[in-house]
Amino acid sequence: QVQLVESGGGLVQPGGSLRLSCLASESIFRVNAMGWYRQAPGKQRELVASIASGSGGTGYADTVKGRFTISRDSAKNTVYLQMNSLKPEDTAVYYCNIAGPVVMFRPWGQGTQVTVSS
Repeated sequence: QVQLVESGGGLVQPGGSLRLSCLASESIFRVNAMGWYRQAPGKQRELVASIASGSGGTGYADTVKGRFTISRDSAKNTVYLQMNSLKPEDTAVYYCNIAGPVVMFRPWGQGTQVTVSS
């Protein structure tokens, strides 16, 4: 069963780009706002971008605003995170989940590693 499956990470030089994908179970994707989270070594997991289910309204953490773009494809039950102008401080494991209270979270997927380094 799908639940949440992230992909698209990798090693990229500073200033480069990556596009992450998150395939979600339809029951999760259809009615919930979705978010991309990241966790760097020694730090807490943080929400970096979110997208509403109906309006498609988006929100971003200040640290990524203007560089990252979140989108969703309802036909594919997939949420994307386009990351441009990557910085070393963007290095983290990236996860997707419901954007909402902790009690609404589904089991976390394996995440996808993003490493920004020259």
